[in-house]
Amino acid sequence: MGTITTSDGTEIFYKDWGSEQPIVFSHGWPLSSDDWDAQMLFFLQQGYRVVAHDRRGHGRSTQTGDGHDMDHYADDLRAVVEHLDLRDAIHVGHSTGGGEVVHYLARHGEDRASKAAILCAVPPLMVKTDANPEGLPKDVFDDLQAQLAANRSEFYRALPSGPFYGFNRPGAEPSEAVIANWWRQGMMGGAKAHYDGIVAFSQTDFTEDLRQIGIPVLVMHSEDDQIVPYVASGPKSAELLKNGVLKTYADYPHGMPTTHADVINADLLEFLRS
Repeated sequence: MGTITTSDGTEIFYKDWGSEQPIVFSHGWPLSSDDWDAQMLFFLQQGYRVVAHDRRGHGRSTQTGDGHDMDHYADDLRAVVEHLDLRDAIHVGHSTGGGEVVHYLARHGEDRASKAAILCAVPPLMVKTDANPEGLPKDVFDDLQAQLAANRSEFYRALPSGPFYGFNRPGAEPSEAVIANWWRQGMMGGAKAHYDGIVAFSQTDFTEDLRQIGIPVLVMHSEDDQIVPYVASGPKSAELLKNGVLKTYADYPHGMPTTHADVINADLLEFLRS
């Protein structure tokens, strides 16, 4: 574990375990690199080097008041990659982290990357527009910001208790430990970063980024994702990618890397070894 300082003075926390080919994990909003525990331990045991950072304003990184946009997210990721001199890297991103990975590859090139995977990811575009009628209305995201501003702690209990992990589905058995861990990670970060981050993940259009990427990309998404709706995301991203493969799940939640880690890890491993 260590930190780097970016060109604008932001300190980025990262974990770096193991050796051989690196897998770089980019986490979702409003979490931290801890959300990848199940993946990092699994792939470390498979012989990979595993790296994950806390996005600026999240986790143990600086709670800076600005720079909470995809350009800065991608540049911070590049700074970590260059600091650790990672080559032939596999980039894996969940939710907002999937957008970070896509924008990083398009903005900084694929010279240090070999493959990527985006899980329940926000590309191509979450918000509804004339060109993206399947997206969610902007007032959905305005409401998220309002709930965060009103009582972030309550909001960060309600989201994992319900739609994030599918615990609101009939027959679901909520895990208090999983809910509490989500809350813990969220409350470690800064309110300003999380507030601005809602705009970053919902209003950034990744369409042209996806078209630029040439390396193989696995797109993993569930039809029952209640946070990033399947119809506006996974299939569209896979179609825009030059070398994209879509892996669809029928009834997994948005937080499937946690709730179904055994299946997700196995599917990721198969892709990496193919």
